[in-house]
Amino acid sequence: MDVSAADIGYACMGIGALLAAVLPRLVARQPMSMPMVFLAVGFLVYLLPTGLPDLDPYEHRAWLEHLTEVCVIVALMGAGLAINRPFGRRSWSTAWRLIGITMPLTVVVTALVAWGLVDWPPAVALLLGAVLAPTDPVLAAEVRVGEPTDAENDEDEVRFALTGEAGLNDGFAFPLVMAALAMFAASRTGWSGDWVGHWLWSDVIVRVTVGVAVGLLVGRLLGWMFFRAGWEALRLSEHREGFVALAATFISYGLTELLHGYGFLAVFTTACAIRAAERAHGYHVVMHTFMEQVERLLTAGVLLLIGGFIACGGLSALSWGSAATAVLVLLVIRPLTGWVAQLRGRTTPRERVVTSFFGIRGIGSVFYLAYALGEGDLQAYQEELWAVVTFIVLLSVVLHGTAASPVLRRLDRVGRRNR
Repeated sequence: MDVSAADIGYACMGIGALLAAVLPRLVARQPMSMPMVFLAVGFLVYLLPTGLPDLDPYEHRAWLEHLTEVCVIVALMGAGLAINRPFGRRSWSTAWRLIGITMPLTVVVTALVAWGLVDWPPAVALLLGAVLAPTDPVLAAEVRVGEPTDAENDEDEVRFALTGEAGLNDGFAFPLVMAALAMFAASRTGWSGDWVGHWLWSDVIVRVTVGVAVGLLVGRLLGWMFFRAGWEALRLSEHREGFVALAATFISYGLTELLHGYGFLAVFTTACAIRAAERAHGYHVVMHTFMEQVERLLTAGVLLLIGGFIACGGLSALSWGSAATAVLVLLVIRPLTGWVAQLRGRTTPRERVVTSFFGIRGIGSVFYLAYALGEGDLQAYQEELWAVVTFIVLLSVVLHGTAASPVLRRLDRVGRRNR
């Protein structure tokens, strides 16, 4: 009896789902992470003569875009529901610094490095910087805040800052990607700055405003419905069904995208608004737990595919210049820009170092690249763009996954001694 690729695929999905449940506990105190294991498994599976089809992000770009899109919005909802700290200018100051200073500096410096080392046109170099701009809410589970608690402000500054940054910059990176696409389109017809005004109004002011406004509206309406509705059938907090968080995610994202706003920003805003509606209620734990489980399953699938893409030769287009750019982003550019942003802020020097180091790149960058390649005529650069983004995800998974547990345990011990 012949064994089909579909049968192998079903078996891999089952094993992957089981591993997604078991691995977080097995590696909790080890210098490794769940993403590292799934990348390795995907790589090994595709090295075996299984008959599975080659993974081709060029041919299946739209499918990959939507898979990673769902993965990111699920992670954003989970991150927003987990944050205990009330939203505010001062209370969130570290996250604002990372968004307002670190992210644009990282984009500009990365673009300059790619322009110099890879010899790409300025617009393509800017696109790489923009694609790598968001730190990842998906692969950052080891450094994110934990599940919701009754106490406000009980997160340490490092975990809060990294969670808040990852939640916000997945939305705020979109205008930078749109700027790179607009610049690339303008460069094809002769350099002109005519695109700047339209980009600033449409892609920055309008779409950010729509994202925040819809996110707040949906979050407050659902928060009222979950916790305060007079009709018991609508007061879902009493029924403790976690999948409602998935409904909130897709409602917020779908409505915002229909209105041409930034859905990533809306989902995170919705999550924070629901969290603020009744901060001490145990229903937040139910919703967060459900979203975390869905996120783990989706993450496992995406990482298996990335590992398989590497095994199929996905890094073959990598040049020494693009490889050096990826290494510099993780080891030099992000740590320096993260350090600069936190000067004279709330963090201690030790916290500043840790926060700056854990600029995790991951599935958000894969989404942005897939999206950009669908919007712009970038076929001449797509192979190396896929190679460098895959390479930086691989480096980030290994580097940050190895360091997360020992570094944060050390930070926690120092914090307890200083109390």
